[in-house]
Amino acid sequence: MRFKNKQTGPSMPSIDLIPMLNVMMAVLAFFVMLTTTLTNEQGVDIQLPNSSGEEENEPQENPTDSLVVKLNPEGQIELKEQVLTSEQLIGEMQAYLQKNTQGTVQLVADPQAPYEKVVQLLGEMKSVGSDRVSLGIESD
Repeated sequence: MRFKNKQTGPSMPSIDLIPMLNVMMAVLAFFVMLTTTLTNEQGVDIQLPNSSGEEENEPQENPTDSLVVKLNPEGQIELKEQVLTSEQLIGEMQAYLQKNTQGTVQLVADPQAPYEKVVQLLGEMKSVGSDRVSLGIESD
């Protein structure tokens, strides 16, 4: 008895996936490289101090006196060891800035102070002293 082979037509072709995956990985690598080169990195220009500890040859400006305003962790304003309200501080600032034409005002906030209070106080101080007001990071 002879068995008949059921394959009457052409056999099913096999698909080799490895070359197709190689092409897909190459295309993916191309697009990754393309997107990383087209993105713009934005940064802030800063001048770092010398790491050698030597003084720079450039003459430095004479440091001017500055009025240091402190903000304690409870959100209270301190000036010369006295607690003030924001209205009293504005009056003190106006008197100081009129008296010292080159003087500046620095706000030194405690790290535990509420951020909203720091921003609000700095905005009020800037309305009085504009470019002569700055945010300090440490107090001496």
